[in-house]
Amino acid sequence: MFLGLAVLWVVDGRIKREQALHALASSIIAWVLTEMLKSFIPIVRPFHLNGLEPLTLTVPNGFAFPSSHTAVAFALAMTIWLHDKKVGTVYLVAATMVGVARIAANVHFPIDVIGGALIGITIAYLVENVHFSKLVRKFR
Repeated sequence: MFLGLAVLWVVDGRIKREQALHALASSIIAWVLTEMLKSFIPIVRPFHLNGLEPLTLTVPNGFAFPSSHTAVAFALAMTIWLHDKKVGTVYLVAATMVGVARIAANVHFPIDVIGGALIGITIAYLVENVHFSKLVRKFR
């Protein structure tokens, strides 16, 4: 999804610099927030409870709620959607697929994915109101 953002910015020209900064900022904030929340909400991962192996390249450690992957995907997707509904819809479908894959991989419960999605969407809306171009000019 991040590679797609670069393509949209550089090749396609549909995404402007400030939109790309919004997407990156939303994603970073969503990741940091979800990682912080995991330390306060100790919900174990499904593979710890059901004894099945996770279907991921590496075995995730730490707690499950909320899903950081899903939060980042939805923060990025919602930011794109707020700027371009057509491309954003494709990104939202991809973000949904990320969430479903996390459940199918046995590393998250549905509530973890729903929580991550809500966090990502909320962060995208909050970051949307920040005007990075004005902030950059203030520091020059």
